Amino acid sequence: MDGTEEDTVESNEEKGGFFSRLKSGLQKTRSGLAGGIDRVVNGPAKIGPELWQELEEVLLMADVGIPAMNWIMEELKKGVAKSLIRDKEGIVKYLKELLVRILEDVSVEEASPAKGLCVVLMIGINGSGKTTTIGKLAARYKGEGEQVIVAAGDTFRAAATEQLQAWADRTGVTCVSQKSGTDPSAVAYDAVQSAVVRNADRVIVDTAGRLQTNKNLMEELKKVKRVIGKVVTGAPHETLLVLDASIGQNSLSQARLFHDSLKVDGLVMTKLDGSSKGGVLFNITRELQVPVRYIGVGEKVDDLQPFDPESFVEALFDE
Repeated sequence: MDGTEEDTVESNEEKGGFFSRLKSGLQKTRSGLAGGIDRVVNGPAKIGPELWQELEEVLLMADVGIPAMNWIMEELKKGVAKSLIRDKEGIVKYLKELLVRILEDVSVEEASPAKGLCVVLMIGINGSGKTTTIGKLAARYKGEGEQVIVAAGDTFRAAATEQLQAWADRTGVTCVSQKSGTDPSAVAYDAVQSAVVRNADRVIVDTAGRLQTNKNLMEELKKVKRVIGKVVTGAPHETLLVLDASIGQNSLSQARLFHDSLKVDGLVMTKLDGSSKGGVLFNITRELQVPVRYIGVGEKVDDLQPFDPESFVEALFDE
């Protein structure tokens, strides 16, 4: 076997391992979405108004959302009218294609500068899994050979700094922090400046997430972005919003708030393994036109992986 074939086998094994965890993690969402669709398709209703209504209810119960649901139903009806769909099995096949299309329409390559330092700003409310996500991403990039620095910018929550430092120690990356209550933009400045001096490859900046004071929070985050941009032109190169999948439609309102204020480049959906509301991904991506970058289905470092629309939909429907 040559090197290419060996690499392919290893790649498939890695993908298969994560696909298995993804499938397991999406069990609750699969039960509600794919299970509901299966019940409708195998039920007594013929293709027509009654079947459409039952499918609409399933999509809404899975938190796919009204805008995405309306588009899906319109496309399904067009498919029947154009004879692209001839039976109930065809509905499921076409529905899966539509779900993939929703996610792929906004999918773009990971943002990074052509050369030099890449600065990533991580935002999201407290409890979304933001700090843990930073630790996992740092481990991932370090494993790819990058010199990584993380910035403990959530200076109002002491546990956040301790948690990020623990991840840094565990993964062997540098953590820049200051005492509790320090201006978050000062931490971000120091971290990016340090990365420039050390000729590092990537800086990942943690931030506060006190949503109950959202106006002040958004102004604080805007200041962090401005300060970062003064150190490195064009930075941050990517602003990632971390969302807790278990809160369903509430994550959409959070995404709107952050996106309106800060222009989010990508989403990280965490805690999919404990949620029946994974369908909210379709709603958020379609409404905000923001791609999902990573998804998390567990506590281990490799349980956070780059998002692949086809694999996600396949895992939702795979028996």
